[in-house]
Amino acid sequence: MSEQTAPSESPKMSTFGFRDVEAKEKVNLVHGVFKNVAAKYDLMNDVMSVGVHHLWKDAACAKLNPQPGEVIIDCAGGTGDIARRLAKLARAAKARRGGKDAEIRIIDYNQAMIEAGIQKGSEPEITWSVGDAMNLAIPDNSVDAYIISFGIRNVADVQVALNEAKRVLKPGGRFFCLEFSHPTTGVVESSYEFYAFKIIPFMGQMIANDRDSYQYLVESIKRFPDQETFRGMMDKAGFRRTGYTNFTGGVCALHYGWA
Repeated sequence: MSEQTAPSESPKMSTFGFRDVEAKEKVNLVHGVFKNVAAKYDLMNDVMSVGVHHLWKDAACAKLNPQPGEVIIDCAGGTGDIARRLAKLARAAKARRGGKDAEIRIIDYNQAMIEAGIQKGSEPEITWSVGDAMNLAIPDNSVDAYIISFGIRNVADVQVALNEAKRVLKPGGRFFCLEFSHPTTGVVESSYEFYAFKIIPFMGQMIANDRDSYQYLVESIKRFPDQETFRGMMDKAGFRRTGYTNFTGGVCALHYGWA
């Protein structure tokens, strides 16, 4: 009688642009992308969006509405664009109301991105650390607000990242996700498709000398769940009163919910 062996489990799969790869491989591939683009990341954001990303980020931070004494996670915080906005808003709220400084914790998986951010200067309210959106070294129910901006599509398992965000938030805590999404009209979609796939990789080559990384970024946007699907994933994670606001015809969307 031959020895019986249990069948091996299939590896967990994830998306890397238009490719399907093992989840653990995606982690390494994405790490390489952002290591490559860190030095020119902010410049490329300005060029690719013609500066519009600043308006999207301003709207997201105003919606989060940071208050004195709050603990806020800026996950996949990169070079600190969001955190600096939150620090400024929290400081203004403190000037009006009094209270303690807010604590804004930037967490990013990529050390190169954090180093690029620190070189731009920091704020007293901001701390920086390397960490994983799918496995945060943060106690349960300890955070007042959580925001992830243009980062969640790069994690190996989006649902796990959402579950982690829900875990660390206090009851009633606010969750915000600013992310490229799916245009809501055919005219916007066709124009955006041409720009994304023909122009952005070309600009990546010309400005950052890295076409492949920006080709991945536009492919990852295309494969990211649409607005309603992502809202359903938030519901599955346990968030309440979920919703979203489309920006620029759905090119970008701000999703929000409460723990």
